[in-house]
Amino acid sequence: MKNASTRLLALLILSVFVILNFGTSQVSASNPFTDVSSSDEEIIYLWNKGLINGTSSTTFSPNSSVTREQAAILIGRILGYASTPRETDFSDVPSSRYSSGYIQTAVENGIITGYPDGTYKPKATMTRGEMAFLLSRAFNLKNTGPVFFRDVNVSTDPKSLYLAVNKIATKGISNGTGNANYSPSLKLTRRDFAVFAARGLESSFRVTFQNATIDELAATVDSLNIRTGPSSTYSTVGKINKGTVVSVYGYHGDWAYGKTGSLLGYIHSAYLNEPAPPAPAKPAYIAELVSTTDNLNIRSGPGTSHGAIGQMDAGDKIQVLSYDGSWAYGQIGTLKGYVHSAYLVNPAAQKRYIAIDPGHGGSDPGAVANGLVEKEINLDVSKRVQKLLLAKGISVYMTRTTDVYPTLSQRVTNSVNSGANAFVSIHANAYTPATSGSETFYSAALDQVATDSKQLATFIQNRLYVAMNNNNRGVKEASYQVLRTNPMPAALTELGFMTNTSDATKLASSTYRDRAASAIAEGIEDYYNWKAKN
Repeated sequence: MKNASTRLLALLILSVFVILNFGTSQVSASNPFTDVSSSDEEIIYLWNKGLINGTSSTTFSPNSSVTREQAAILIGRILGYASTPRETDFSDVPSSRYSSGYIQTAVENGIITGYPDGTYKPKATMTRGEMAFLLSRAFNLKNTGPVFFRDVNVSTDPKSLYLAVNKIATKGISNGTGNANYSPSLKLTRRDFAVFAARGLESSFRVTFQNATIDELAATVDSLNIRTGPSSTYSTVGKINKGTVVSVYGYHGDWAYGKTGSLLGYIHSAYLNEPAPPAPAKPAYIAELVSTTDNLNIRSGPGTSHGAIGQMDAGDKIQVLSYDGSWAYGQIGTLKGYVHSAYLVNPAAQKRYIAIDPGHGGSDPGAVANGLVEKEINLDVSKRVQKLLLAKGISVYMTRTTDVYPTLSQRVTNSVNSGANAFVSIHANAYTPATSGSETFYSAALDQVATDSKQLATFIQNRLYVAMNNNNRGVKEASYQVLRTNPMPAALTELGFMTNTSDATKLASSTYRDRAASAIAEGIEDYYNWKAKN
């Protein structure tokens, strides 16, 4: 037997699509909509249950919006409010308006609110934040959990957006829009509503909320407590020692909520700091050089007057221990001696070895929009970049080649340890539907590589936006962890916006993924050509 919440939600869904004049009758027990793919399971489920219709016999119009007025009528009918028009508290909802009775009664019952200027804006599009309030209030959701989003401030206020979003996330109705964002200001579409509604009706559609990592910090003291709540009054679940890295999911006041190993809980942020950037192992010698010629004499002293004790051929290595004028003294195989530095070069200066980082992965999907999942785009384009670079003779280290999640610290540390001398992280962006274009970031946090990082980002950006035929959003400085803690020149590129219809169409296209990969590879080659001259 269905419980009251389920019956209420079913009525909600049925009412909204009738109220909003959502269309024509069903024609078959499958998917009649040409603008809905088989991956839109929630829409197809609701249609086959007889709960929704299309805007025509063959279209659903998944990207059309839902207005605040339509939502108020929906809530009013669900809760049994009288439809009789009457005076309202809002200057833009006169008593002659059909929705006025529903709107005013919903206001009086604390279900909906207006704006500070005394308006309701009935024709404005409902946002994801407003829908969170409606769902949590109308269905009296109570359960909350440790839910964190970058763009929703944590609050204990019972009327806060945070608690409304927390409740629907805990229920499994929404998992955010990716990159640890909920996007409360994003306009609600018919597809959004169908997804929310189907998850409320059918448990198999619900998502298990999983926080995304927003920081990786290290303990600054030993025996640091991890607690069950954001206060020293809560019990401890374990302790960590200095240097232990914590994946931070969010902050509640001065307390960071995160995970390290099998421990999950709250840690006071005063005892957390960014991990020290990994330092390459320091060799016992000051340089490793190679001979440019055959039969190069190894002498017993720093000059041609000293006798030869052996010879080097082209490509042979010398580990230089010191210099005496133009003569390098070092270890050559089993010999130690002097070689004239005019015939020696540093192979590292000629090395072209890039670390490619496909963003997100594994438990972290990144952004999710328009049927696309960011982690999949990132990996696919990165593999295409790898193939093109290898064909150019540029060596490549991949931070991941499968659907796994290396931590942000691991991405940097593993890249440094691989011997790579530059780093590029590949991502797809998400924001509002109107925002579009490509952009590339670098960090000036480490002065010694800031110039090279900016140049690398610029070479990539100048190729990318042209190849994608995208809006050029430019090269920008940012403090992303894989940039600011990276001891090598590093850039992070955003291919386009998954939340923009035009950009999303390109990102879904193999042709445009090839174009993006080619542009990034060419930008990296431009950087190495520039580096060889500077």
